[in-house]
Amino acid sequence: MNFLELVRANRSCRRYDSSKKVSEEQLLRLVEMARLSPCGANRQALRFAVVCDEKRNSEIFENLAWAGYLKDWDGPVESERPTGYIVFGYSDEFGKPMPEDVGIASQTIGLGARSEEMATCIFKAYKEEPIKEILGMKKEDGIVLVISVGYPVEDVVIDDIVIGEDIKYYRDENEVHHVPKIVKEDLLIK
Repeated sequence: MNFLELVRANRSCRRYDSSKKVSEEQLLRLVEMARLSPCGANRQALRFAVVCDEKRNSEIFENLAWAGYLKDWDGPVESERPTGYIVFGYSDEFGKPMPEDVGIASQTIGLGARSEEMATCIFKAYKEEPIKEILGMKKEDGIVLVISVGYPVEDVVIDDIVIGEDIKYYRDENEVHHVPKIVKEDLLIK
């Protein structure tokens, strides 16, 4: 797969094959990719927690909000839940990471996972305090996002749209997940 195909394939995934377990080694390899990514002033403020045991996976799952546009969907059924998570955190000791650093690291992890036939979903809607407690984080530490990791079972397609058309993702009658993306010509500043 060339890089453009990899980017196109790297969609948010919300349904996984829970019978295929993600290992700690796989999650640590993804963290290694993020570690090597560029960051502002080389501050390296991000810290990572990897989770792939069933108990903590279940606890983290209960503290995430899944798919804001799919109002009648509470998230994946048990057999379609992710088998791993990477939590992006920070501490006062190293400072809060710049938003750009979080974006670069999360995209790197997503692309890395996809290149290994896994998929991810980035969460900004989560309950921070319970997740910090699950991970044994200090009160003064913080979380900036959570990424689910697993082997995808859903089909995701990109639908080209023009400015003004609905940007909300949706599922069709065959459970195919559609992601509308504005065509390149409408994104160029002229």
